[in-house]
Parts: sequence; C-alpha cells; structure tokens
Amino acid sequence: MPDTDESFPDLLRTQIRHEFTAAQQILAAAVYFDSHRLPQLAGHAYGRSREHYGNALRMVQYLLDRDLPVQIGGPEEIVSTFESPRGAIGLLLEIEQDRSTRISDLARAARTSGDFLGERFVRWFLEEQVKNVARMTTLLAVIDRADGQLFDVEEFVAREMRARPRTDIPAPKMAGAARN
Repeated sequence: MPDTDESFPDLLRTQIRHEFTAAQQILAAAVYFDSHRLPQLAGHAYGRSREHYGNALRMVQYLLDRDLPVQIGGPEEIVSTFESPRGAIGLLLEIEQDRSTRISDLARAARTSGDFLGERFVRWFLEEQVKNVARMTTLLAVIDRADGQLFDVEEFVAREMRARPRTDIPAPKMAGAARN
C-alpha cells in the first residue's frame, strides 16, 4: 500500500526508477540465459527488458506532458548470477508481481486524489500486468513440468511466447519517440 502522503506524480517518479531497475534486472537474466545457450529464453528476456525500459519512458513522457518535474534516479542493486534457469524465471515472476502491486498503488493514488488523467494513464499498465504475470507464471510452470529438459522449455517459448497479446487500449507514447 502506498504512503498516503505520496501523490500520484511522486509515486510515478518512484515507479520510473523501478521500471529502469526491472529493465536492468531482466537484462541480467537475458545475459544469463544467453551464456547458458538458451536463445529462446534469452530472446524473451531481452524483449521484456526493452518493454520495461519503454514503460519507464512512457511514464517520463506522461510527466513531461503534464509539465511535472521528472527525475531519473539510478537503478537499485541488480542480481546477475542465478542458481538455475528456474531461479532466473522465478525472479522475473517476482518482478512482475511486485510491479502489479506498484501499478495498482498508482491507480489507487490517482483515484483517491481525483487525478482522472493519471487514472486513465495507468489503465493500460494495469491491463498489461495481468497478461505479464500470467505469462511468467505459465513459463515457471512449464519449467517445473519440463523437469530439467530445457530443450522442451526452449521449444515452448519459441512456439507459445513469441506473439504479444494486444490490449484494447493503445499504449501511451514514449519519451524520445518520433513525434507526429
């Protein structure tokens, strides 16, 4: 639950830091998968890292559009070694679950303060998080069922996790993206 003294913009600035940290953490997992010759898991993680980075830029752009101060802080500590591919995926699931809580806290803060623009902005992230947590939960279940057969996991990722489901709500624009 967010601190009741923190405004929606304050929580969003904090979330920007968390998004950049998540992007770096997922990148570390991608490199781990690459170093263990698991190209499908690596590709999936590289893509997720880019998505988190892009989400941070979406949040930056929102603050810029609202003429609110933007601060970019350094990332939190990154774990770069994992005991196993399952351990790496488990950490990525924890990141998505934590992000779901934080995004829900953002929505709650926007609604509580009557910031309808903020509430609308966060809606896309809420929908994305349901899908992201479900996908990581499924991937962890597949790893567990594969019982060490990482070739089967790689096949699953190649077959089932390539296409990203689309939301009905268009994604907010990213800072630095081409402008029309």
